[in-house]
Amino acid sequence: MAKESKTAKKQRAAAIVQALKDLYPDAECALQYEGEPWRLLVMGRLSAQCTDARVNIVCRDLFARFPTPKAMADAPLEEIEAIVRPCGLYRTKAANIKDACARLVDVYGGVLPNDMNELLTFPGVGRKIANLLLGDIYHRPAIVADTHCIRISGRLGLVPAGCKDPEKVERELIPIIAPEEQSDFCHRIVWFGREVCSARSPKCAECPLGDLCPSKDKTK
Repeated sequence: MAKESKTAKKQRAAAIVQALKDLYPDAECALQYEGEPWRLLVMGRLSAQCTDARVNIVCRDLFARFPTPKAMADAPLEEIEAIVRPCGLYRTKAANIKDACARLVDVYGGVLPNDMNELLTFPGVGRKIANLLLGDIYHRPAIVADTHCIRISGRLGLVPAGCKDPEKVERELIPIIAPEEQSDFCHRIVWFGREVCSARSPKCAECPLGDLCPSKDKTK
């Protein structure tokens, strides 16, 4: 494939965005946080190296036991650890979500800040979670460079081949994905990655993005 100009890549990116919108008109976050920002803060941390489906299951019990950020902040660490253990890395994650909830309550009065730099001060929160919060809660332009986004953006040729660095992927996508589409694009990529473009067996022959994907022929 000949080197693609910046203009051509941006046009192809727009076509990919539209194709994903047609496939998934309702761009829903895979984490079922019931519209409560603090819950997404917790679930985002638990989702590291864990499936969203497992996080959703675990958090039913977690939020039933500790239904507010204050309750989570005051909870015995051992109890949180026991509940979140199935998510992996449970000791670190439990400490992070307890401390993050304490910070949310003590510093911000329970109101999640809408600033990247402030979000990055929360224990366990990196740019991926911060962007998830900014995009989903505050409807700000945000690229959530999770494993689906990184992998599929590479296959689609939207980022350099082999690029695995989340911040670099974020920087590459920001100028070619319209700001108002960024957050929903990332949600749609998750569903597309699960249903069509899986890591081990992508359905290239029936892929609705096939005409826009330079990797299609390479995966045969």
